[in-house]
Order: sequence, then structure tokens, then C-alpha cells
Amino acid sequence: MFHFRDATPADAVRLLEIYSPYVSDSATSFETTVPTREEFASRITTYASEWCWLVAEIDGEIAGYAYGGQHRERAAYRWSVETSAYVHSSFQGRGLAKALYYELFSRLAERGYCNALAIIVLPNPASVRLHESVGFEPVGVFKRAGWKFGQWHDVAWYQRAIRNEPPCAEANSAVA
Repeated sequence: MFHFRDATPADAVRLLEIYSPYVSDSATSFETTVPTREEFASRITTYASEWCWLVAEIDGEIAGYAYGGQHRERAAYRWSVETSAYVHSSFQGRGLAKALYYELFSRLAERGYCNALAIIVLPNPASVRLHESVGFEPVGVFKRAGWKFGQWHDVAWYQRAIRNEPPCAEANSAVA
């Protein structure tokens, strides 16, 4: 049904086709300008090398993607990742976003990451349902956190454990 693989910079054009409406037509993304192909390709390279960026294909066509990336720069945050998933409108309603998230959690856990964090612009009942259906729990709301389309938007923070501890004891005591 779904085929998952690591994203490559060559996927940038198709992934931008999926992502662009979330930037230009909604407050789902707080970006206000659609990134260039080069900028998006660079993001793919960076995220894929350190965390994970994967695509889902249906019958050879990229239908969606998910990624995990840096939560914060400080060393103690290094085992937590911010996650996102996007599905092309023509492939929504098939369980693809859930499948992407489960595959992403598995790959991130294999790399030693322990916590998945998600930020949802409110209101967004579909995204809230998705995140809660894959095990995210709400942890708080930042009121008026982002200004887009001439109005303030609240953001909800969610988290989900993907493994209990970092991969080695040194990880807990290392100073970066």
C-alpha cells in the first residue's frame, strides 16, 4: 500500500507541491513565503543527515512526507525532536499521515531519540485528531504565538515518548 523511503534533495520539487498550500493558503505553517526548491532541498539534506526525513509513495508517486528535526540547540534537548507530517490533498483520508508518523517514530527511536514533539496551530481539529491518534498528548498552548494573515494564532504543544532513554549512559552525562 504505502512505500516509505528516505527523502533526497531530488524530491524537493514534489515535496514543495505538497507543502506550498500549507504556507500560502493556511496558517498551518508559520512560514509566510514558500521556500525555494534550493532552500527546501537544503532542509532535506540537513534533516535527513541528523534526524530523519522520509517520503511515502503510493504507486510510485510521492503522496506525503514526515520529518523530525532539532527541538532546541542546548545539549540537554538533543534526545527530543520536533516532528511534522504533510500529505498531498489528493491522498488525504487514507491513513497515510498515521502510517508516516509510525514509520518516523521507529526510525527516530533507532537513532536514539526519545521524545517526539509536535506544534499545532489552532484551531486545527484534523491535526489534533491525527496527533492524538498516534499517541501524542497535549502539554500546553501558547496564546497569540504567531501572526499570519492579519491575525494572531495560538499553538498547541504535544509530545509523545518514542523510547525511554538515550542509547548509552554517556549520553546523559555528556556536556556539549
